[in-house]
Parts: sequence; structure tokens; C-alpha cells
Amino acid sequence: MIPQLSQDQLRQARLAAASARRARAGLKSELRQGRVNLAQALDQAADDPVLAHIKVVDLLRSVNRVGEKRAAEVMRQAGIAANRRVRGLGRRQLASLKAAFV
Repeated sequence: MIPQLSQDQLRQARLAAASARRARAGLKSELRQGRVNLAQALDQAADDPVLAHIKVVDLLRSVNRVGEKRAAEVMRQAGIAANRRVRGLGRRQLASLKAAFV
């Protein structure tokens, strides 16, 4: 059963969700603009529980010159499912992603 939240609790939840979306969008923007590389972005996401919720495919597509096809190919080679999030990656998968974009 879903608990009933008060109006104040709903407002706080909406603010928290919006803040999380802004943080994830900020990391993807920094990656897109070249301020951080993929290895740095993956390290940041591993250390931050909010950023760890980014889908790997979305993070890859934020890298310059990486579209749907290249992101899918890199993920296939690393053995990463299409719906995987950064927090669910193993050591070898992380190493494979970092090596693909050296």
C-alpha cells in the first residue's frame, strides 16, 4: 500500500526530485562540453548516490561524437545491458568503458 503524503511532504519530494534531475543533467552537460571526460564522470557518479542513477547509455550519448549506435556498440562490447545504470556496473564493465574512451 502506498502511504498518503501530506502536502508538505509532496512538495519536499518534488523539490528533491527536481534537484536530482538538475544534478544529473549538469554532469551530462559538463561531459558534453568537454569539461570532464568519461572516466571522470564515471568516478563522480560512483561517489554520488544521486549521480549513480544516470543510465549508462545516456552518459555515453553525452560524450561528443557518440550517438545511439556507437553507445550501443560500446555497451555490447562491455557486456552492459541497455537499461543499466552507473550504480549497477561492475569493476570490469567500468574498466572497459574507461578504456573505450581513452
